Amino acid sequence: MQNLLKGLRIVEGSAFIAAPSGGMTLAQLGADVIRFDQIGGGIDYRRWPITGQGKSLYWHSLNKGKRSIAVDFRKPEGRELLSRLICAPGDDAGLFLTNFPARGWLSYDALKQQREDLIYLNLTGDRHGGSALDYTVNARVGVPYLNGDGVTPLNSALPAWDVIAGQQIALGLLAAERHRSRTGEGQFIKLALADVALATMGHLGYLAEAQINEQQRPPMGNHIFGTFGHDFVCADGERVMIVGVSPNQWQAIVTVTDCADSVAALASELCLNLDKEGDRFAARERLQALFKPWFAARSSAQVHKALDAAGVCWGPYQTLTQLVARDVECSVENPLFSSIDQPGIGSVLTPSQPLNFGAIDAAEPKPAPRLGEHTDEILSELLGMSSGEIAALHDARIVAIDD
Repeated sequence: MQNLLKGLRIVEGSAFIAAPSGGMTLAQLGADVIRFDQIGGGIDYRRWPITGQGKSLYWHSLNKGKRSIAVDFRKPEGRELLSRLICAPGDDAGLFLTNFPARGWLSYDALKQQREDLIYLNLTGDRHGGSALDYTVNARVGVPYLNGDGVTPLNSALPAWDVIAGQQIALGLLAAERHRSRTGEGQFIKLALADVALATMGHLGYLAEAQINEQQRPPMGNHIFGTFGHDFVCADGERVMIVGVSPNQWQAIVTVTDCADSVAALASELCLNLDKEGDRFAARERLQALFKPWFAARSSAQVHKALDAAGVCWGPYQTLTQLVARDVECSVENPLFSSIDQPGIGSVLTPSQPLNFGAIDAAEPKPAPRLGEHTDEILSELLGMSSGEIAALHDARIVAIDD
C-alpha cells in the first residue's frame, strides 16, 4: 500500500462486494477506513469461500487495511454512537459510504443535521432504490447472451459490475471531497449498480450497436469481436490464447507460425485486406484453421518460447490453483504481492493497490481486522469517550470486540 490518502477518514457500513471493495481501495491508498458491523458480524461475515475453521476468505479479502468497530445498531444507543462517528469533526473526516438503505437514522437529512458538510455516498441496486446484485444486473443488460451458444444464457463467474462499482465509489468520494475542499459543500451521492452496468455497456459501444445497427452482437465463442484472437491447443494438451489487435501483434502471429504465404493466398481468395482488423475478423474461422497445425505440432514449452521470441501477445490458460502454485506473477516475486499474517486464517498471499505512485514509498498491505478489533480505540480517539464510558457500553452489549 501507499499512504497517498493519509489523514482522510471514511466511515463504511456495507455488505456484499461493491461497497466493501470501494472502501478497501481507499484504505489501500492510505485512508483511515472505519467499517462498522453488527456485533457477531453482518450478512456477509461468514460468506463463502471459508476456511476449514469457518473463517470467511471473502470477508477478510474485501476488508484489508480497515479498522473495525462492532456495534449493536438495532439499539438506539448504538445508532447514536454511529451517527456521531460518521459526523465526527475534522477537515478530512465526514465521509460516509454505505449500501444500506439511506433512511431513518441513516438518511442523509438526519445525519446532515449533525454535520452540514457531510459527504454521503449511497450505493443502491437500481436508480429507484430497488434491490439488485451483479448477477441480476448482468442478466438484464444482455451479457449472458453474448456467452455460450447465444440461445441459453451463460452467466459469468466474475462479478464485473460490482468490481467497477467499487472503483466508482472510490472515485466518487474523492471527487466529492475535492469539491468540498474548494467550496465547503458536502453532498449526497447516489450510485446504482444497474447504472454502472448500463453506462459501461454504452461506453463500450454495445448499446449503439443495438440501436444504430439494429442488430445484436452474436456470441463469439473464443474469438474476439472485430479483430483476430483465439485459443489454440498445443501438442501436450495445454492451451494458449493469442491476440492480433495491433499491426505488430498481427505480423508477429503470421511470422511465428510461418504462414505468410498462406495468409496472403487466403486474403486474395476472400478479397480481404488482412492488415485490417475487421477483415481479420471476417476471416477468423479460416485463419484459425491456418494457424492450428503449428500449435498442435509443438509442446506448450516450445510454443511459449517461440511466442515470446516473436513478440506475440499471448497468455497461457491455467486454473486458479495453477496460477497460485506456479505463476511467478502471482507470487511475492511480483511487488504487487506480500505474504502477510491474517489473524484467524494464517499466511496469505495478499495484493496491494495496483496503482504505483512514484513519489510515495510502498509498504506491505495490511490485513483485515478482527471484528470489532478497534472498537475501544475508535470510541476513545474519535468520540472522546472515557474508559469508564466504554466499559459501560461493553457491559450493556452496545459494543463488542469479537474473537
